[in-house]
Amino acid sequence: MLFSYLAAELKQREADGLLRRRRMLESPQGARVRVDGADLLSFCSNDYLGLANHPALIEAACRGAQQFGVGAGASHLVTGHTLAHHQLELELAAFAGLPAALLFSTGYMANLGVITALMGRNDVVFADKLNHASLNDAAQLSRARFKRYAHLDLAMLESQLAASSARRKLVVSDAVFSMDGDLAPLPELLALCEKYDAWLLLDDAHGFGVLGKTGRGILEHFASPFTVHTSRLIYMATLGKAAGVSGAFVAGARELIDGLVQNARAYIYTTATPPMLSVALRESLRIIADEDWRRERLAQLIAQLRNGLKPKRWQLMPSETPIQPLLIGSSMEAMAVSQALQEKGILVPAIRPPTVPQDTARLRISLSAAHSREDVGLLLDALHQLEQQ
Repeated sequence: MLFSYLAAELKQREADGLLRRRRMLESPQGARVRVDGADLLSFCSNDYLGLANHPALIEAACRGAQQFGVGAGASHLVTGHTLAHHQLELELAAFAGLPAALLFSTGYMANLGVITALMGRNDVVFADKLNHASLNDAAQLSRARFKRYAHLDLAMLESQLAASSARRKLVVSDAVFSMDGDLAPLPELLALCEKYDAWLLLDDAHGFGVLGKTGRGILEHFASPFTVHTSRLIYMATLGKAAGVSGAFVAGARELIDGLVQNARAYIYTTATPPMLSVALRESLRIIADEDWRRERLAQLIAQLRNGLKPKRWQLMPSETPIQPLLIGSSMEAMAVSQALQEKGILVPAIRPPTVPQDTARLRISLSAAHSREDVGLLLDALHQLEQQ
């Protein structure tokens, strides 16, 4: 049978508690959602600032559709690059504090575009062991040598850099690690890149909009002139998480961005994103910068969760971000806890291998400014009850 091996693999995945299934969302994103016919309190989304269903963004998208239509109709280098895209790129560069920016359809495509455009057979990519899959896939596709260092192990990274005589060196790292919620040590990474003549690509998918006083991400969080003015820095952030819409951008030196327009296949050979989304994202940038209360509420909710959740069998991993991983261990138990929470009306996803290492299955609790203290209190009560069973 043509697909018999797939059927066998799916059966084994189910037996191991690793089979993935899609939920059907029947409402806008928010603290409370309707999923598969049930109304649930959700700690599942990356909508960290509660903007995905914001009336101002909806109205901006409608204005954009009226002015530019629904689809871009072509790639950026044919006739798909609109005034809306151009204005957003200018504002994103200014927002990140870097010379220039380039829009991509997704963060995955942005990482693919950058790494495959810059690196080749005679080069080396150095990557944190817990980086997002898109960074790993991009490194493999670039045909460069791919060397991984233990999570946040700067001594190991330095030894690898020192031993390399490659033509080009690129260090790639998540800024906020998506399954652990911890931060990359940006100043130290940049110092190593300066010392060993390497670029640094930072994937700030989960920091943009959240970190920093005005939500400008990990660059603002560390707030150093060194981080902003070095030409070694390649900054990538997504626009479908805290920004509440869709897409991604890369920012850095003008020469970098001009080079990506010429060489990034993930940018060149795809239809441009709907321009109405760029109009909505300009409104999102305004809200991110102006409404500090959203980040303040997030900080309060993070503190409430961490102060209130004192598990005995499970482990709340260290994180100062909206990503709060509760380490369970076995995939079967993580799935059982997630299902028990859903029966109590609370949606928290179980994250299992291969997304995380073997025997580190966890609940990935995602907090949002759309949540209330009462919402977090309900989650805490439910988790305490389940751990005692």
